[in-house]
Amino acid sequence: METNTPSGKRTRLTGPARVAFVVAGAIVAGAVVAVPLLILTRGDEPRQVRLVIPEGWRAGQIYRAVDKALRLPPGSTRKSLAKAQLGLPQEAHGNPEGYLFPATYPLRENSTPESVLQYMVDTANKRFKGGTTTAGSPRTAMGVYRTVTIASIVQSEAATSQDMRKVARVIFNRLHRGMPLQMDSTLNYAKDRFTLDTSLDDTRMDSPYNSYRHTGLPPTPIANPGSDAMRAVLNPTPGDWLFFVTVKPGDTRFTSSYEEHLRNVREFNRERAGAAPSK
Repeated sequence: METNTPSGKRTRLTGPARVAFVVAGAIVAGAVVAVPLLILTRGDEPRQVRLVIPEGWRAGQIYRAVDKALRLPPGSTRKSLAKAQLGLPQEAHGNPEGYLFPATYPLRENSTPESVLQYMVDTANKRFKGGTTTAGSPRTAMGVYRTVTIASIVQSEAATSQDMRKVARVIFNRLHRGMPLQMDSTLNYAKDRFTLDTSLDDTRMDSPYNSYRHTGLPPTPIANPGSDAMRAVLNPTPGDWLFFVTVKPGDTRFTSSYEEHLRNVREFNRERAGAAPSK
């Protein structure tokens, strides 16, 4: 959901400002991987460690955090997937993206990558259980995996629970009309990056996650959504919106009019240009 800019780049028009979480003195942001641990000690008692997974983290970020938390060589958690039995839905084809539920997890002396991932997936399955859920309208039954996939996009595109419900509605409206979603978050996932800018070449890339070239949903979730994003998909705000842009933090504008959307985009560009540091 972007438009051309004079520089030849496309400017991200959807999604929240980056949010940093402070966990035990460490800054945990979407584009970085810290070691989000709570270390609790009391006298000579054994150390208790808890791993904090923020909402919206991708599987790759979580693998790296688990490696650091368990003091394992980089790549160990990703490699463990080959032998892990995680209880994922058949549609996932062994890929836990979307099912590593954001929460605080206890780590024990005998914790392994497989046991930590299993705990996350078990938590997700308990939260997501129900087989099918109703979303969009009473007549539209939607499988859990599809719900999680949409929620992952909503999580990546919106900062507040109120905006999440509206973004979910935009996605449903576009899917219903057969329109491409045109979400930067799916392209960023395909390129394993976090950025506010997307080039024209990016929108032409050959990837099933390119929601500019392909209609429908990406083949997998693109992040691990939290409860607010899931609730937004199950109960989207009524509306006819097809476009949205976060003009500035706290000011996301939704519209069904392309002309109004372009006006909002121009304001977004002015806001961004004014915020850019002088050289």
